[in-house]
Amino acid sequence: MKARIGFYILLFLTFVSCETDFAPLVSLGLDDAYIAPRMKAVFLRPGLEGEAYQWTLTAPDGHQSVVSNQKDYTFLESELGTYHLNFKILDETTPVNEDITVFVVEEQRKYSPYISTVYEYRPAPGQFINDMPRYVIGDTKESMRRKAEESIRGNVRRGVSLGGFGGYIIFGFDHTVMNIKDKRDFYIEGNAFNSGAHPGLEVGSSESGIILVAFDDNQNGIPDDTWYEIDWYPDVTKEIAYMDYEIKYYRPNPDKYPDPGQGSISDKTYIKWTDNRGKEGYVMKNVFHNQAYYPQWISDDEMVFRGTRLPNNASDVSGNGTYYLQFMFPRGAYVDNYPDGAVDSEGNQRNHFDISWAVGIETRERVHLKGIDFIKVYTAQNQYLGWLGETSTELFCAEDLHIGRQ
Repeated sequence: MKARIGFYILLFLTFVSCETDFAPLVSLGLDDAYIAPRMKAVFLRPGLEGEAYQWTLTAPDGHQSVVSNQKDYTFLESELGTYHLNFKILDETTPVNEDITVFVVEEQRKYSPYISTVYEYRPAPGQFINDMPRYVIGDTKESMRRKAEESIRGNVRRGVSLGGFGGYIIFGFDHTVMNIKDKRDFYIEGNAFNSGAHPGLEVGSSESGIILVAFDDNQNGIPDDTWYEIDWYPDVTKEIAYMDYEIKYYRPNPDKYPDPGQGSISDKTYIKWTDNRGKEGYVMKNVFHNQAYYPQWISDDEMVFRGTRLPNNASDVSGNGTYYLQFMFPRGAYVDNYPDGAVDSEGNQRNHFDISWAVGIETRERVHLKGIDFIKVYTAQNQYLGWLGETSTELFCAEDLHIGRQ
């Protein structure tokens, strides 16, 4: 009898011991080791809850730091090597102390520094729409997306036009663009240029587009995550810009009789627009571009765009509508604002952008992103300049500044 009781006690203690050692490992949901290509995220999602959490990272050089006090942690590094993570649940009832090793290795296929994918192309009406890239009868949203991708992917640099205010494009790379401390992270090329008649002045052609960025937080490969705005001086932007601006464009009646304006304007009441500020006007048609200006692959009779609207930056220096100058925004982190090669007072390239400038679209407060997977650029002005037409952002190329050109 005593022997039988001793057997059951031993069996019970063995069961309890196994449960104590084994249960946290199963329910924690973390592996002891991971292998990850550089610039690719490893999402660590513990299955246990607790009162407080702590993630400590030891880098290959031995430097140790607490990197998060949240339950979930996203590991993302650009340097090769062996990284050690320690995860703690600080809880009297269910304390956890787990060590994890992450081996960051070279990618199997060399990353490209240039755009690899266009996820969406939705321009607003404009004089280069249906021409840059070219629309042909039968084109769809998907085929025009592919055409936009072919125009700016890699080092092609054929370019796309975004049309008037709000028109946008969303693109990404074949890897996560890293946010490297004290360095600018990516470059976007437009077609701004300085006026040869005004040397030394930051004026000429400047059609600024605002940049939004996002990290693929849910790892589904599509840009449905939280967007943040790249803003060099968020306080200044808040003062000079129209926040929460909305505009609606109306498809023109194909049977409408043109209403010619002065000079090169072939239809001054071509495409009507209204905004949420009580204003209305028209995208005018000119004799230099005779194709339809409303995106022909879009079936909607109305197009609505929302965003931050920058103030007008143009001046009719001729006084009669024949010569306009557009002043560049000196504190703006915008696409197509400065020409390539322009530098600021500290010698930094104007068209090189820093992920650390990301702010909440509504809060305008700085946020910290380890990296970004998606970039959205949209035309940020609602401005018409006579024979020059509407202000429309053009985009030709984008590049990860941390990846060597091939």
